[in-house]
Amino acid sequence: MIPPRLIPLLDQFDFACERLSGRMTGPVMDSGDGTDTRVGPMTDAEYFWEPVQDCWSVRRRTDGPGARATALTGQGDWGRDAAAYPHPWPPPFTTIAWRLSHLAELLTLRADHTAGSHTLTREDYAVSGDAVGGIDAFDAGAGAWRKALVSAGEAALDTVGYCTYPHGSDAEEPFIDIVWWVNQEVLHHGAEIALLRDLYRERA
Repeated sequence: MIPPRLIPLLDQFDFACERLSGRMTGPVMDSGDGTDTRVGPMTDAEYFWEPVQDCWSVRRRTDGPGARATALTGQGDWGRDAAAYPHPWPPPFTTIAWRLSHLAELLTLRADHTAGSHTLTREDYAVSGDAVGGIDAFDAGAGAWRKALVSAGEAALDTVGYCTYPHGSDAEEPFIDIVWWVNQEVLHHGAEIALLRDLYRERA
């Protein structure tokens, strides 16, 4: 049974993921007022669009990292721009590809460190080099995280360090706070991706 305290957070997560997926794939998306808004599937051109100079993005490993990045994270032929702490200031503007890859990786790794092997690292994560692959990776990560959530019992919600994800505050906060934070990540990066799609459409 899903703990009652988790239900509203789970509902929020489900709706945020559904809305973001619809915004990226179409044919319609939830407009927020109960009506459907037509939207086409995201193209590779949008996925990689750099509206300003020196964006961080997803790149072919053979091309090396972008401006102010020192590494390409992940495994395979593609990687995501990254740098060691402290990160560059001001933060580089990031493409849809970067934002979606970050979100999918976060969900996948946190799921593993909650209800999986507790071993996956950023270097184990396969970065997608096209829009369809990026969307599929997000959907898979969201599904894995949801499965981890519904497997957590009431006691787990108050357990500090229940998720052993190594790149956040998971080791210092109760699990329910981490669940709340992951929702915020989906909500704010989802809004950024939606806005970038709008700007791409109106770029002329």
